Amino acid sequence: MDKKSKVEEMEGETKDSQSVETPELNDDIKDEGMELSEEEKLKEELAKEKDKFLRLFAEFENFKKRTSKERMELFKTAGQEVMVALLPVMDDFDRALKELSKSEDKEMYKGVELISTKFKETLKNKGLEQIKVQEGDAFDAEVHEAITQIPAPNKKMKGKIIDVIEKGFKMGERVIRHPKVVVGN
Repeated sequence: MDKKSKVEEMEGETKDSQSVETPELNDDIKDEGMELSEEEKLKEELAKEKDKFLRLFAEFENFKKRTSKERMELFKTAGQEVMVALLPVMDDFDRALKELSKSEDKEMYKGVELISTKFKETLKNKGLEQIKVQEGDAFDAEVHEAITQIPAPNKKMKGKIIDVIEKGFKMGERVIRHPKVVVGN
């Protein structure tokens, strides 16, 4: 036999042996392929469930933080309604002291002044703070409430506060009553 025919014969045997083994190998590969796809499906499902869990956990953590923050804010401003209700009483003390200062009875004035001071200190300890406003300050619409405008007594007072009608107060950073002022124009 010549070399060419030997090579062809060997190739034929190789082809025959491959064709015999190929169906078995192909079945094994197909079975393994199916198992891999099922395994991959399970892995994908697991990954999806982990993702859902992580998102749900993060959402729950955000909920806890938000409710905690809201609760803290509620505690800070819980007394706000009471404070707003007590502000007219403080205004009445100021008016009473103003009128009592005109009278001859200095002991009564001292007694009412003592009660007024104690009342103001108690409210201050609970977080109430007076907004400082003076005549001649620049008008700020964010802080002040303009009751009326009057002609300015001089050019320097244009756009400035002429008179303070009612004091303003805040609790923390929140304004609970804006100071009522008269503005010059």
